[in-house]
Amino acid sequence: MIVDISPLNNVDAERLGYPTQKPVALLERIISASSNEGDIVLDPFCGCGTTIDAAQRLKREWIGIDITHLAVGLIKHRLLGSLGAKPGIDYKVIGEPTDLEGAKQLAQEDRHQFEHWALGLVGARASAHGKGADKGIDGVLLFQEGGVGSPHLRVPISVKSGQVHSNVVSELRGVVEREKAALGVLIVLEEPTGPMKREAASAGFYESPWGKHPKLQILTIEELLGGKGIDMPPIRAGGTTFKQAPRAEVLREPELTLPGIDVPPTEPGGPKRRRK
Repeated sequence: MIVDISPLNNVDAERLGYPTQKPVALLERIISASSNEGDIVLDPFCGCGTTIDAAQRLKREWIGIDITHLAVGLIKHRLLGSLGAKPGIDYKVIGEPTDLEGAKQLAQEDRHQFEHWALGLVGARASAHGKGADKGIDGVLLFQEGGVGSPHLRVPISVKSGQVHSNVVSELRGVVEREKAALGVLIVLEEPTGPMKREAASAGFYESPWGKHPKLQILTIEELLGGKGIDMPPIRAGGTTFKQAPRAEVLREPELTLPGIDVPPTEPGGPKRRRK
């Protein structure tokens, strides 16, 4: 037997962290053999989005479904990195919160899925070790000031879905100092208190070639939904905890759909079924 498409290895440029991830070349061959340009491709368990990526490259319409906000966030990052496609412009995401009330509902239904979704708003992925093992860090962003080959600087992120107080900011400050991180970010659902803001301001600033950035930053979900982001060196000089898929040469402008969470959980403790 002659095999011209090899399985992905651990250091392959396509590898995004999913153990069952398939090569995009394999999905391109399957899609090319079974459909024509303009046809609709459905992947009801799209994981890290390889089928979606291949369908987009081959000028097919597509629908992808997955049960977790972690997967949806990874797919959005992949489409942006490899194809330059943006949610709300090049495709729709159905089933994730679009306003504060939706965010509160998600937090009530599943706190961990809320964390995955909130981290996705700033382009971060959940910590691989979880809060208990990773000492209060829910996610991490990385950036480089000196370009390729320079050290990666860390931005630990903590997400809180309930009421919070100044001690939460103090804990994040301790994480930043312990990890020798550049910045620390606290994402909250409720409006931060005055003492929280003062505690964050007392941490001072981190200076980069692009200016001064508050060492500790508190961002509300409402602010993130409104377009506000982390004050840090620009994305062209940085990276995130999502691995970057290879960039495609051509981007079309189709009307695309990415349904989010609207299927039953497949394992105990998974997200509850939600109907819109």
